[in-house]
Amino acid sequence: MRVDLIIQPHLPAAEFAALGELAEQYGISGVWVSNHLDGRDPFVNFVPLAERTQQLHMGPTALSPYEEHPMQMAKLLLTLNEIAGGRAHVAVGGGGGTVDSMGIKPARMVRAVRECLEILRLATSKERVTYEGEIFQMHGLDTGWAKAPPPAIFGAANGEQMLRMSARYADGIMTSDFTPVRLRWAREIIDPVLKETGRDPASFPLINFWACHIKATREEAMAEARLYLMARATIWAPYINDVVSAEEAAVVAKHYPAFVRAYRRSSDIEGPPRELVDKIVGHGVTACAASEIDGQIDRFREMHAAGATGVALCLYNDPADAIRVIGEHVVPALKDI
Repeated sequence: MRVDLIIQPHLPAAEFAALGELAEQYGISGVWVSNHLDGRDPFVNFVPLAERTQQLHMGPTALSPYEEHPMQMAKLLLTLNEIAGGRAHVAVGGGGGTVDSMGIKPARMVRAVRECLEILRLATSKERVTYEGEIFQMHGLDTGWAKAPPPAIFGAANGEQMLRMSARYADGIMTSDFTPVRLRWAREIIDPVLKETGRDPASFPLINFWACHIKATREEAMAEARLYLMARATIWAPYINDVVSAEEAAVVAKHYPAFVRAYRRSSDIEGPPRELVDKIVGHGVTACAASEIDGQIDRFREMHAAGATGVALCLYNDPADAIRVIGEHVVPALKDI
């Protein structure tokens, strides 16, 4: 089972590269960076890491064609891919906070992501290409300068329509915050599409973005998890129903503003009962002491059994220690499944 990391995008390039080097030393497959509004450029910041590593795959998740025209996205991706010697990857989705901040209201989101995936694929042909889509056009892009093997192009997909489309047009899929139950649901959607298009479901990459808080003590890990919980799909419908009862989900919905107010400011979320918040954390993210990591390995095995070929563990504050724990325990345990 593939083990990747997702590192926060605000880190300076030198620190980012050092963390990536550490990850490569432990046999971690790839590093992603979340495409946040307040982060550094998700392509430029990878350049020192690309130059200082040999095997690690790298790239941003999730880019939206509403914030970056697919032709320009293609040039950025292929440039990083050249520097990295063919080790770049990208996940393309409909957009989130960055698109909102631009005042853009996405329309025909699945179609837009599909056209973006098609343009990125054409751009890897290393020939002069033209594309006439319903939303996006590209005339005369010539990437003959691109000599490295093509990058991996993922669809960032959680909903049914986006999953179906990504299974047809992407090299792989990145889901976000999927429990084993939801991973099995996703496989029921994508596997028939893969078979229809002549692709092997067993080898098609399905990587699950999963928040990961590993600290010296369980209390520290739980506190950090609560701090970032608003950004996880886990607290929002329908995902909340995977981790708590319908009655508890209604309580969470009533207190959505409290989760938003606490985001990155306070681990004390005022309003919902603490035991309910901690139940969400316990079922919807990884939050544990380093000494408790074996229990989380069992959870990742359950994800694999449900259809995930990999897990992308999203790290938050002080990630180096967590990388060591993941490298020493998680990577060897999942290597041969």
